[in-house]
Amino acid sequence: MPGVLHSERLWPSPATWLLVPLASALVVLALLPLGTAVAGTAALLVAAAAAALLVRASPRVEVSTSSGLRAGRAVLPGRFVAGGEAARGARARDLRGPRLDARTHLCLRGWVDGVVLVELDDPQDPTPAWLVSSRRPEDLLAAVLAVSGRAPGAGGPGTGAPGAPGAPGANGPAGG
Repeated sequence: MPGVLHSERLWPSPATWLLVPLASALVVLALLPLGTAVAGTAALLVAAAAAALLVRASPRVEVSTSSGLRAGRAVLPGRFVAGGEAARGARARDLRGPRLDARTHLCLRGWVDGVVLVELDDPQDPTPAWLVSSRRPEDLLAAVLAVSGRAPGAGGPGTGAPGAPGAPGANGPAGG
């Protein structure tokens, strides 16, 4: 794919996929008194529906030189990116929870630990940032900064470089 700097699909974890046979087994147990044919047919339908829902709930996250960041159906042109931060573990939980601005655009999946906070610079948009799940948050952030014309870790405002003025978390809690 020409011009694509980063692409990933936020597939559910293997543990999440275990819900499909579990749901089918519960249907079999509930409908077995009606007969094995009814229970088996219903279990197959439930398994297909559950698998389809998990696939549908797995957005594609992509960064391309032509359109910028695409998270699910939403698109963010690179010219509106002011900076960002890649996070995992406790810092990612912090960004998803207590430090989350309610106006932030979200493309989060609970089965993916890493996140990228992309800060925006668009006076026409009240959305201050995007928070996007990623299994490779450092790669996603580097691609987003590349299409925005900003160098990763340059230390400018909002680049997420440690101690950078304006870096998320550098000056206390968000909004404070």
